[in-house]
Amino acid sequence: MIQTMFSRAYRSFVKNKFFSLLNMLGLAIGMAVFLLIAQYVKFETGYEDFVPEGDDTYRLTLDTYSGPEHVLSSAENFPAAGPALTAALPEIERSARLYNMGFKNNVVITNEEAMPPVAIKQRRFLYADAAFLSMMGYTLSAGDVNTALAETNTAVITQDLAHRYFGNEDPLGKTLRMQDDDNNNELVHITGVLPDVPDNTHLKFDILFSYKTLLARTRPDRPDFGVSRYENSWYRNDMYTFLQLRPGADPRAVEAKLPAIIAEKVPDLKERNERYVMTLQPLRDIHLTSRLSDEAEANGDESIVNFLGLIGLFVLAIAWINYVNLSTAKALERAKEVGVRKVMGAVRFQLIRQFLAEAAVVNLLSVLVALAVVGMALPSFNTLSGLALKSAHLFQPWFMLLVLALWATGTVLSGFYPAIVLSSFKPATILKGKLKNSTRGIVLRRSLVVFQFMASVALIAGTFIVYTQLNYMMSRDIGVDIDQVLVVERPGVMPSERGPAVDVFHNELRKDPAIQSVASSTTVPGAQREWKAQMKRYGETDDKSATVILNTMDYDFTDVFKMKLLAGRAFSQSYVQDPDTSLIITASAAKALGFKSPAEAIGQTLTFTDYDFSSIIVGVVNDYHQLSLKKTITPVVFQCAPYEGEFYSLRINTGHDNLERTLANVQAAYEKAFPGNPFDYFFLDDYFNRQYKNERQFGMLFTTFAALALAIGCLGLLGLSAYTAVQRTKEIGIRKVLGSSEGGIFVLLSKDYVRLVTLSIVLSVPLVYFLMNSWLQRFAYHTSISPLVFIGAGAIVLLISLLTVSIQTLRAARTNPVDSLRYE
Repeated sequence: MIQTMFSRAYRSFVKNKFFSLLNMLGLAIGMAVFLLIAQYVKFETGYEDFVPEGDDTYRLTLDTYSGPEHVLSSAENFPAAGPALTAALPEIERSARLYNMGFKNNVVITNEEAMPPVAIKQRRFLYADAAFLSMMGYTLSAGDVNTALAETNTAVITQDLAHRYFGNEDPLGKTLRMQDDDNNNELVHITGVLPDVPDNTHLKFDILFSYKTLLARTRPDRPDFGVSRYENSWYRNDMYTFLQLRPGADPRAVEAKLPAIIAEKVPDLKERNERYVMTLQPLRDIHLTSRLSDEAEANGDESIVNFLGLIGLFVLAIAWINYVNLSTAKALERAKEVGVRKVMGAVRFQLIRQFLAEAAVVNLLSVLVALAVVGMALPSFNTLSGLALKSAHLFQPWFMLLVLALWATGTVLSGFYPAIVLSSFKPATILKGKLKNSTRGIVLRRSLVVFQFMASVALIAGTFIVYTQLNYMMSRDIGVDIDQVLVVERPGVMPSERGPAVDVFHNELRKDPAIQSVASSTTVPGAQREWKAQMKRYGETDDKSATVILNTMDYDFTDVFKMKLLAGRAFSQSYVQDPDTSLIITASAAKALGFKSPAEAIGQTLTFTDYDFSSIIVGVVNDYHQLSLKKTITPVVFQCAPYEGEFYSLRINTGHDNLERTLANVQAAYEKAFPGNPFDYFFLDDYFNRQYKNERQFGMLFTTFAALALAIGCLGLLGLSAYTAVQRTKEIGIRKVLGSSEGGIFVLLSKDYVRLVTLSIVLSVPLVYFLMNSWLQRFAYHTSISPLVFIGAGAIVLLISLLTVSIQTLRAARTNPVDSLRYE
């Protein structure tokens, strides 16, 4: 019976090749889009899924308040917090701390035993408590996961990095030396080798040093420096702290106990008019929802994942709607078949089963084609999405179950209604030739067409809005000029005499006519790390303090970045007191500190709220965006520190076309001033715009899937217009005999579709405005939604739909009336 049923389905498929292929192609494209987006959504929502007790694991976050003012929301916490909470609260099973050294850009780890030595500047380098590896579910290909980081001066390294340092040699027992510009110098033994870290974790690392290595650090005047700084300190918040709760423990109940512990450990908070608030952030929520300072890496965006998931469902719905529309539109052609089979004794259930079998065949073929498309499109999709999906991802159990569910659901959703319609025809009416299209069926098909093109208009309009916002952010004046700026990172191992080495570097650079100016600073626009402090006017109470970002600059920083001096002067070597007592502040800092104008701030003294140090304001410069336009401008205070910079910024002369020679000169100057250090650089505009990576990928994905959604809709429209033309063949012939022109017949056959598409445009406007306006509100600075967006999207959809319909309507309009009147 099953063989007969599917045999009939195959014959029906072959008999109606054009419509069957349209159905299959539309379904295949829709399913392929849905499956690709499903891979993206699964990857983005699957961060830290590999952690065995991930649902019970939390990151300890910190909010700092000065008086009523919220100063900082940080992903990092105090070194002493993790052990103190674990000891005090029975709900906590264990904790682990991480100290992120990679962000400093000045850590060099060397294999000194190699010939020549292999020195690599490390960006993914962490100190980790011994419990970290087992807590996060990592396994080692060599070494014991429970003891690898238990002792001082031990390290775990990934297989990839081990190969770079040691080639094909066994890395266990080998030594590596870490040096940084804080004069730390540590020799560690490799005690574990880790398979490469999963892509879907927010903590990506290449090498871990044991946390106990930090505790062994000493200073000439403080032999207990390491323990007091990295074990017992409640002063500097620079540790990622992870807590694993016991099964069944209530995280909110744990949070409720934290204020009492903080009050006990930091009793002088009231005197300082400060407040700390610690919260438990679910580990698996970090990647998509966290917007804290000091993140280990740029996180994803939950709204983008949700939008793309919605697009996937839209595209799939459009494909299924095509099937329903074309199948029900063909109902009249299959009416005689239904009538004959009913007369021969077929019952309605048998007919429904037969038509569902046909839908199953078409959906099965579509799923197979879709899988082939997904496999071929995976490299291009990786480029668009920024992911690194492999063919193996297509054979994961969840994905195969999704494919099976897609086939079954598609068969039911796309086949059930046509089966009900086709099986409901009455034999007597059919065989007398009195069957006509029902009004209800026509209304349904038109409604589905309206939905299809509503979705298409919404996706195209959404694409315009995404790119308008992206262009707005990338073209807006951020207050500093970052074009033509090359940035060289500070060396990991500084010479003992830092000042002369920096002077050598700058002087060598100034010899190159392509380099206009050079400056050093502790941060540059686009750098995620911010150093915040509380400052106040001299003599004011602490409640009048303001939160500012601290930065340092040398004498040429304002020239390199073309900042505008609003009042006072820039730092200058002519003023020997500048490095010790002078400050330059931004306009928003002047306002936050209570000055009525930039000029009023000149000559005034500022003090730090937390410690006794004061400086005099010598200049006020314009505001600028340290970070992207997703965040508001924050007040900045600059100190003069010619030799403390983390970055060296070089302005390249406009029009200079020999960049390779300039880079070679910069590298030569760097190696002369800082011998033995790896040379790293980047262009500041590219570096700053990395912050818009999510939005750029979102725009590309949005555009691609909007085009595919429109293509699927047009395939359905092509099928419907072809069927309508066939249905009205005699009418067209009579109208031509009576004098109708080809243009008139084209208008006659097209106007219904134009009305439907126009209605789709009108109905899509409020939907798009609501959804995209909510997306824009996530940005501190954003564009507005122009009516031109909807006009443009509507015009594109209307034009493409007209072109699609014209393929069949013009053919019908040009048919010889003699042939038309002989039809049937």
